[in-house]
Amino acid sequence: MADDDLLGREYPGGDGAEATECCADHADGTDEPSIYQAFWRDARGEMERRDYAKALATIGGLTALGSLAAPLVSLTQVFEREYTGPVYSDGVALVDAEGEQIAEGRLAPGEQLTVFPASHPGIQRAPTLLVRFEEGEFGGETRTEFTVGGYAAFSKVCTHAGCMVADRDGTTLVCPCHSGRFDALSGATVVGGPPPRSLPQLPITLSSDGYLVATGDFEGPVGPGGE
Repeated sequence: MADDDLLGREYPGGDGAEATECCADHADGTDEPSIYQAFWRDARGEMERRDYAKALATIGGLTALGSLAAPLVSLTQVFEREYTGPVYSDGVALVDAEGEQIAEGRLAPGEQLTVFPASHPGIQRAPTLLVRFEEGEFGGETRTEFTVGGYAAFSKVCTHAGCMVADRDGTTLVCPCHSGRFDALSGATVVGGPPPRSLPQLPITLSSDGYLVATGDFEGPVGPGGE
């Protein structure tokens, strides 16, 4: 499988950003999901978890600029922790953790990859799940006009607690924090666990030179809330 969802690759240039992004708020301090790392309990990590996650996301954006020639006009947006503008817009390329654009033949049917908007790779709402299946397999709630060549893209940020949806069970996308489950073939609709709504789908197409690009922003709000 071509999925690159390994800790430390969630943000371009980041170190352990997936773990730090995942479920920052556990007020009772119990039943922490297995992807939590020991440093959450280290005395050196007294910074509030959510602030720490935001700091690492910002660092990821800074490092990414070394490998991504992001348009100058977007640089201030990349560094803004509280950036509230669109994650994608028409014509923005999808890129991998190394900043490489995604060619049509990058994935085989059944594979997936974590990608980012080339214009804003370091913002917290950037991680995106790119999946590929046979074109005829998509149905249900999938916005087929948002797919191309068997590819569909969804936000990677769980709509329950903001963890990264990093696992797969067949064609089901699984969040490791609270076992939220989303059907990749039916518009990432919820099929198990506590998430209140689907992962928002990203409209994509192929550019004239054969790379995947967005044609707009996610169809709905990214992450928890926004109902």
